[in-house]
Amino acid sequence: MAALLGASCVFAQREKADAHKADALVYAELAKAPDKARAKRNPLENDRDAVAAGQNLFEQHCSQCHGNAGNGTQKAPSLRADEVQNATPGAIFWILTNGVVRRGMPFWSKLPEPQRWQLVTFIKSLGAVPKTPDEQRD
Repeated sequence: MAALLGASCVFAQREKADAHKADALVYAELAKAPDKARAKRNPLENDRDAVAAGQNLFEQHCSQCHGNAGNGTQKAPSLRADEVQNATPGAIFWILTNGVVRRGMPFWSKLPEPQRWQLVTFIKSLGAVPKTPDEQRD
């Protein structure tokens, strides 16, 4: 019985490590944003109306893959993850503009620039998902 319990713990830890590696690959796209793009500031970051407008755009274009609250689905990652919430607005804007086509995210360069900034403002307003006690120990 103890051997079975030990094996299941090892399996669970390995599964969690594999999931963490997969998450890291998904969010690695943010690091590919050029320095110049990353340095861009969001001209709408203090505009309260931009959050509401960004939410409307998110519901139209993004929620079907990222979920209504941005928590992610099997189709797309969470936008409330630390990697996204700690990313610069410019990096998020760059991802929106260029997409991650090989992972299924379309590019939104045809969306007017102010609307892409509204999306960035909304995404940043989501905040990170609080970690559970188990996640804080990792």
